[in-house]
Amino acid sequence: MKKFYITTAIAYTSRKPHVGNAYDPVLADAIARYKRMMGFDVFFLTGTDEHGLKVEQNAAALGMEPKAYVDSVAAEVRGVWDCMNTSYDHFIRTTDEHHEKTIQRIFKKLYDQDDIYKGAYEGKYCVPCESFFTASQLKDEKCPDCGREVSDAQEEAYFLRLGKYQDRLVKFYDDNPDFFLPASRRAEMINNFIKPGLSDLCVSRTTFKWGIPVDFDPGHVVYVWLDALSNYITGIGYDPNGSTEQFSRYWPADLHVIGKDIVRFHTIYWPIILMALNLPLPKQVLGHPWVLVGEDKMSKSTGNVLYADELADHFGVDAVRYYLLSEIPFAQDGSITYESLIAKYNTELANTLGNLVNRSVAMTKKYFDGTVSRHSGELDGDMHETVKQYISAMDIYRTADAADAVMKLAARCNKYIDETAPWLLAKDENSKERLEQVLYNLLSCIRSLGIMLKPFVPATADAMLRQLGLSPDALTIADADIFDAETAFTVGDPVPLFARIDAEAKLTELAAAAAENAPAMVAEESAAPENVTFLEQILYDDFMKVDLRVAEVTGCEPIKKAKKLLKLTLNDGTARPRTVCSGIAQWYSPQDLIGKRVIVVANLKPAVLCGVESNGMILAADDGDAARVIFVEGVAPGNRVR
Repeated sequence: MKKFYITTAIAYTSRKPHVGNAYDPVLADAIARYKRMMGFDVFFLTGTDEHGLKVEQNAAALGMEPKAYVDSVAAEVRGVWDCMNTSYDHFIRTTDEHHEKTIQRIFKKLYDQDDIYKGAYEGKYCVPCESFFTASQLKDEKCPDCGREVSDAQEEAYFLRLGKYQDRLVKFYDDNPDFFLPASRRAEMINNFIKPGLSDLCVSRTTFKWGIPVDFDPGHVVYVWLDALSNYITGIGYDPNGSTEQFSRYWPADLHVIGKDIVRFHTIYWPIILMALNLPLPKQVLGHPWVLVGEDKMSKSTGNVLYADELADHFGVDAVRYYLLSEIPFAQDGSITYESLIAKYNTELANTLGNLVNRSVAMTKKYFDGTVSRHSGELDGDMHETVKQYISAMDIYRTADAADAVMKLAARCNKYIDETAPWLLAKDENSKERLEQVLYNLLSCIRSLGIMLKPFVPATADAMLRQLGLSPDALTIADADIFDAETAFTVGDPVPLFARIDAEAKLTELAAAAAENAPAMVAEESAAPENVTFLEQILYDDFMKVDLRVAEVTGCEPIKKAKKLLKLTLNDGTARPRTVCSGIAQWYSPQDLIGKRVIVVANLKPAVLCGVESNGMILAADDGDAARVIFVEGVAPGNRVR
C-alpha cells in the first residue's frame, strides 16, 4: 500500500488557538481523510511547540512553572483539534522525552560535523516571533513578520551554516518545481531571502532557560526552529543513533501543511537541516493563506478573535469545518464573519444539501415504504463529471474547488426534483415505475455526495449514508463513481441534517454571548497586588495614540439579553452624547453611575453589542473580585487624561 505522510505546523503554546490556527489541522485532516479513502496508508502528525522565551514569560506572569503552563495550553490545543474532529495519528509535544533527547543528539551530530558552530549574535530580536533580524531586514524599524517593536539583542550563541547549503537548496528548487504550493511562494523565498544571501541561523539561546539544554554546553538551550521543525522526524521515530521502522516507512513527508507566515522556515531552514542530516527532503510544502475576520487579521488586542470550538457550539462542528474548507481560497487570504458563516450554512448546507437529502428520503419512505430498486441512470453523467472534478481538485489540495463541485451536483439534484415532480408522479399508478426511477437516481447521487463529503463533514456524511441504509466505513472514493452500485436502497427515517438558522436571532444571541464574556475594564488582570505583572513595554508615542477623556454619565440603563452589560450615555464635552456599553452590571446599578464622571477611551473602534453600538470603553480597575470604575472629580467633561 502506498504511504502518505502529512503534518501540520505545531501550535505554539502561548495561548488558546483561534479559528485561523485551527484551519491548519482541519485542512490537513480533510486531505488525510481523502487519501485514506483513496487507498493510501496515511500517517497524520500534529502537536504543540512548547519551548521559548514567550512561554517562559507567560508562565512567570501567572506564577506558574513553564511545564505546568504548557501542559494546560497543550491540553487546550488538543481539545480544540479533537472538537474539530481531526483524525491525527499522533499528537507530538516538544516537551516529550523522546523528542527532547533526540533534539540533543541532532544538535551534537550537526556540531560534530561542523554544520553548527559557536559564535555571538548582535542584532534585533522580536519576542512574539522569536526571531532575530538584521537592521536591513526590518520594515519601518519593526519586525518584518508581525510589525511589532524589536529590541537590541547581544549574546553568545550557536549557529547553523545556511550559506554552506544555499546552492544545493536552489538546485533542489529547480529540480522539484512542485515543492512549493502555491507556486508563487517559490519566488518569495528566492527574491526576498536567498538572492540577498542567507545569514547563518541562530540555533541556541542563553538569555532564557525554558528550552532543551545543549547537553555539552551548560547555559545554552536549543532555539525554537531547530527544536520545533524537527518534530516532523522525531514524531515518527527518527534518531541519529538509529531510527525506527516507522520512520523508514513514512519519511520523507509527502506534505507539510502550514500558514503562509512560516513558509521561510519550512522551505529554507528545514530543508537545510535535513541536508545536513543527510535525510531526504519533504515532497511538498503547502503554505495556505490566512483566515481573516472581515478584512482584518485576528488579534486579541482588537477584540476580533473567533475560536473554532466556540463557533462549533453555535453552528456545529461540521458547519465550521465546511466553511473553512470551502470558503478559504487556495492562494489568497480568506475571510470569516458570523454573517458569512450563517449565509453559507443556510444556502449550501441547509437549503441545498440538507433539503435534498430530507426530501429524497422522505419521498422514498412515503411512496415506497422506504425501499426502491435499481433503475437506469439519468443523473449518472452529472455524477461522473462531478467525481472527476472532485478528484482533480482534491489531488492538488484545492478543497474549495472540490466543495464547489459537490454542491453543484446537489443543486442539480434539487433541480431534477423540480423537473420530474415526484409528487405528481405519485398520483398516477401508471407512473409508479418512473417514480421509482427518479428516487433511485436521487438516492444514488446522494450516496456519491455522502462519500465525497466525508473529508469535509465526516459526521454529517456518515449520517447521510446511514439514512440510505449504507455502512459509511466500507465506502471509498472509487465507490462514489459507481452510479448503480446498489441493487436497492432501503432508507431510514428522514432526519434533518442542518436546521435553517434565523440570521437575526442568531446574531443577537452571538452578540449577547460576546457581551457576557466582554472584559469590563482595560486594567491588567492580576490575582492580587503583590502578584502584579506588566504587559510588554511600549513607546511614549504609542501610549499617546490612546485618547482618554473625562466624561459625565448622564444616563444609564440595563441592556436586554445581556446580564453583565449596562448602556451608558456620556457627556464627553462634545455636542452629541456618546453611548458606551460596559460589562459592570454585576457591580453597579444605573443610579450608582448617573452624575458621576468617568474616564473613557474616546478613540476606540465602535463595536455593536446586543444591538447597541458602543463608542468607547470606560476605565476600571480589577481587584480580583470586582471591577472598580475609576471616577474623577473637579475636571470638566472633555478634558484629556494624560
